[in-house]
Amino acid sequence: MSIDRYTISLSIILVSAFLSAPHVVRAEDASSQSYKILAPVVTSGGGYATSSSFSLFGVISEFAHNTSTSLTFGSNPGFAAYTTVSTPTVSATAGSGQVSLSWTAAQGFTGWTVGGYDVGQSTVSGGPYAYTAVGNVTSSTRSGLSNGSTYYFVIIPKDSFGNRIATSTQVSATPVAATSTTGPAVGGGGSISVSTTLPQVSASVILSGRAYPGSTVTILKDSVLQSRVPVQESADFTSTISNLQSGTYLFSVYAQDTNGNQSSTVTIPVTVVSGVTTSVNGIFLAPTIDVDKVQVKKGNPIRVFGQSSPESAITIAVNSDTELFFQTASDKYGVYSYSFLTAPLEIGDHSTHSNAAKSGEVSGSSRQIAFKVGSEDVLKGKMTDIKKSLRGDLNGDGRVNLIDFSIVAYWYKKKGFPAAYDLNNDKAITLIDFSIMASHWTG
Repeated sequence: MSIDRYTISLSIILVSAFLSAPHVVRAEDASSQSYKILAPVVTSGGGYATSSSFSLFGVISEFAHNTSTSLTFGSNPGFAAYTTVSTPTVSATAGSGQVSLSWTAAQGFTGWTVGGYDVGQSTVSGGPYAYTAVGNVTSSTRSGLSNGSTYYFVIIPKDSFGNRIATSTQVSATPVAATSTTGPAVGGGGSISVSTTLPQVSASVILSGRAYPGSTVTILKDSVLQSRVPVQESADFTSTISNLQSGTYLFSVYAQDTNGNQSSTVTIPVTVVSGVTTSVNGIFLAPTIDVDKVQVKKGNPIRVFGQSSPESAITIAVNSDTELFFQTASDKYGVYSYSFLTAPLEIGDHSTHSNAAKSGEVSGSSRQIAFKVGSEDVLKGKMTDIKKSLRGDLNGDGRVNLIDFSIVAYWYKKKGFPAAYDLNNDKAITLIDFSIMASHWTG
């Protein structure tokens, strides 16, 4: 078999690049005037990269788990073997002989998507569970249950091969019988009956999960502020929303860290039944994130920092033509910080975001933070100066929308509001503040 000079040259390039690469996890496209390599790529043949003298063919022998084995070793190749996914947040609402489950969609990382979910059900806390595949959906009703018995559930995301990737926090619910009684009439004739319905009782929702030590968790119901919960050193939080009528509500949860930075918002649809308390467990708020420079000179370092659950594994992603991934850890206070050199980044606009993992659970992604790579370093100003660039963004998610409108509406003509909510600094929340917000509306 002959080997032409192009094959040898390409091999030397790839080996040299591998040996000289920094310790960075990345998925990238490598290209030149004569070839392009798409990675990671699973393909049944060539044609993705061609020139007048060669073609780069794909590999079909290692695209799933454990496809290469021997008596002495096993191979878990590529991104398919090392998938990560955010953990679903699950709510359980009891009915008569059934429990309605709903959960947030799991978010896949490193270029893959969730293929479906399994629902695990048990009458014993911690299992063992009986699993049912429910498809790629975010709700399921488990029927045929016994009223008065407590059932325990977990939700498991699966990849496209059917492999189970993560497990949600366990939730529980106890089905209850209908709340009405009937009986025959006393005296008279005919088929008259008397029906007595018990008075309607309000429902409650308990929201609990992980935030950051010293932070404040804000909870909205249908975009209306419900509570602000101080978070202690454990980083765990719990809030009970009471006096709810039967129906479906959209809860939004976000946190503000000790530096004033805010997390991305987790939204959770919850269906409640009168007289029943619904628990939503396992809310894992994404880290907060910031950078020390709005512009960095190419080749110089930039620092990414924020706060998360204590002693979590933090993954930082940098979005550019070549996406970079870095790993670090938060300390016992939940604080993390990582500096990297910008030599691999092209001149122009970039952004970065992060997520956290702890005890087998993975948070969603943080907000996106923008920065530029240019010819000089420009340090980032104080947070109060940054927020002025988008007036009306009260929850710090980079947008002015109904969430911000609802926050202002709650404080309309009330006292004791945070100074940042007074957009025209007249010491009152009035229609003028709504007008200012409308002029910066992003939706």
